[in-house]
Amino acid sequence: MRIVVCPGSFDPVTSGHVDIFERAAKISDLLIVAVFHNPNKNPLFSMEERVEMLKAATAHIPNIEVDAFSGLLNEYVKQRESNVIIRGLRAFSDFEYEFQRALLMKKLNPEIETIFIMTNNEYSFVSSSGIKELAKFGGNITGLVPAVVQDKITKRISEI
Repeated sequence: MRIVVCPGSFDPVTSGHVDIFERAAKISDLLIVAVFHNPNKNPLFSMEERVEMLKAATAHIPNIEVDAFSGLLNEYVKQRESNVIIRGLRAFSDFEYEFQRALLMKKLNPEIETIFIMTNNEYSFVSSSGIKELAKFGGNITGLVPAVVQDKITKRISEI
């Protein structure tokens, strides 16, 4: 069974993320979307909320599992009996950053492979931080995030 892991903070999940998940699911038996705790970020949503939104946004993908973890990614990948990490790329700047991370992962565990998937052009400018900023200033995020996520962002922003 080919198990692949797609890690990220997903705060919030975007339509670009879902595009990557749909395509990654086609090349795996099981795609694990793993929400990780990043101590360097101040998330808008809790890990539990992000897991809930991801489950709702990916319910149409039959071979997907949504999970959460903290700690080292290489240890999580090994624990989940995988050796493949999927990373989505939007621009060259993403590649440079993700390439360095992939090389570090290879140093920590030479058995782990990182596969890069380019986002669909229509989402190349979409980022979670951009979505949050747009929503905070009252911009229209329709289509940039799944509908269930849009409702949660709108509600959370109104509470701040």
